[in-house]
Amino acid sequence: MSISVISEYIGALLILFASIISVISAIGVLRFPDVYTRAHAATKSTTLAVLSALLGALICIWATEAYISIRLLLGIVFVFITAPVAGHLIIRAAYRSGVELDESTVTDELKDVLREKRSE
Repeated sequence: MSISVISEYIGALLILFASIISVISAIGVLRFPDVYTRAHAATKSTTLAVLSALLGALICIWATEAYISIRLLLGIVFVFITAPVAGHLIIRAAYRSGVELDESTVTDELKDVLREKRSE
């Protein structure tokens, strides 16, 4: 086996891994009880899935055409930076809007921090 064929298999496995993680993420979004846990499932695992798919595509293109796509590299950097930040901002906006936590939530650590900041 040549290095090109091995690289193609690695790229294909990364893309397969990405599709499995995407399905798990979709199940998490459907099954979790409140907006906070759903947003966590949507941002964390989907970010991993998109990064794996783009990395697999990058490796496949590099192995078959000996070409490194700058667009794929920029896509990886863009998703890596923006997806967690967007998820954080959505959760923060939901919390500040008064969206209730699920009844199975044990502690709300942010409640005390925000109360202290308001009293200052």
